[in-house]
Amino acid sequence: MSRLRDFYRQNIYGVMGTLVFHILLVMSFLLSEIDIKGNVSEKELTIELTDMLFQEPEPIEEERAEPSEETTSQVSSNINETTNIASNRLAEPSDFFDQEYLNEIETAKQLVSNVNNQLSQKIIDISGIEMPVDNTEGINPDSIKNVINTGKSNIVYYLENRYHISLPIPVYLAQSGGNVIVDISVNRNGKVVKATVRKNSLIRSEQVYLYAEAAALRTVFNTSSAAPEIQTGTIHYTFIAQ
Repeated sequence: MSRLRDFYRQNIYGVMGTLVFHILLVMSFLLSEIDIKGNVSEKELTIELTDMLFQEPEPIEEERAEPSEETTSQVSSNINETTNIASNRLAEPSDFFDQEYLNEIETAKQLVSNVNNQLSQKIIDISGIEMPVDNTEGINPDSIKNVINTGKSNIVYYLENRYHISLPIPVYLAQSGGNVIVDISVNRNGKVVKATVRKNSLIRSEQVYLYAEAAALRTVFNTSSAAPEIQTGTIHYTFIAQ
């Protein structure tokens, strides 16, 4: 039906012209007087076609049925039911994952919880903690070594053409052990102005890092006018677990 309607709209003027031609042809035969001899007497015929040919066709409005309240209610009910089913399926435990995978997930959650608990613990203030100190005042600089052995532990520093005047020893303070490297920045007066600890994956105790950093900042080197304004080096601490 829609194809016929579209065809009608597209060819309305052609159809009307064809109809008018046939109407004129029929009317000419009716109004003509044809005798036996074939003589035809014609009369004038005047037809106004202007209004007929150029009159715009009236638009055909398609009727659209408005959904009833009952239909709308039914559709809404179906959508809600589908949503509830999907939510229930998501809430149900899935058999897709095996028990081993679920155990790994639970272990990871527990690890995250333990890390959060450790981070939330109050960090010990070590600013007032005293450390043994290796003092070299009055000693011949040529005899001062950059390695300090303390039993099973040791401290080694690398600062070109400089030697320590005061070197704190923190290696027996922490309960856990491990090797810690601290990057230091030293001015010409021998003061450590900056100390940055390098993290070690084998060390899990935050106290070890705190003791190493505090010891590095308390270290004093010799004064040197020939040294760079800020000279960089490292101090290596070997902590022994207590």
